[in-house]
Amino acid sequence: MIELIKCDSSFRHEVNESSGENVGLCFHCRTCAGGCPFVEAMDHPPHGVLRLVQLGLRKEALECSTIWVCVACNTCSIQCPMAIDIAAIMDALRSMAVKEGIKIAEPDILDFHKEVINSIERYGRTHKLEIMMRYKIRTRNWFQDMDIGLKMMAKRKLDLRPSRVKAIGEMAGIFVEENEGADHE
Repeated sequence: MIELIKCDSSFRHEVNESSGENVGLCFHCRTCAGGCPFVEAMDHPPHGVLRLVQLGLRKEALECSTIWVCVACNTCSIQCPMAIDIAAIMDALRSMAVKEGIKIAEPDILDFHKEVINSIERYGRTHKLEIMMRYKIRTRNWFQDMDIGLKMMAKRKLDLRPSRVKAIGEMAGIFVEENEGADHE
């Protein structure tokens, strides 16, 4: 029996409005996937999610784990030949999923995102190996995706030592403002 897939013709427009981007510009060159440090952990590469949106596949796009695995590092956006802010689209999709009450595809993902933010606060950029190690300690899920970590190390996507931006003091200012804003609420 053939299962029919429901297409939502307004979905693409909603995503464009919410993200401020034009999903239709993506021609699926796959450059975004080539640069993404977490593509191995995604069920669809970034351009695949954009294709779901282009086709109006709301349910598939909002239920996929990719939108939650994406850490908005902007590597995909920087490398995109069409200058699409893919990270903004992923953010819009996460927001839409939460508003629509879609079950989060990656239940421990908020802990993972906290580790990414902590890494950026410490070094001014992400140190992926440390993020993964801290995430594993936090979730006590030691070996679940060890194969992905080993593949990332083999492809030199996991540096053993972190690198730090030169203007780390400027980065600290961002986090102070963010924390002060949270205190006033």
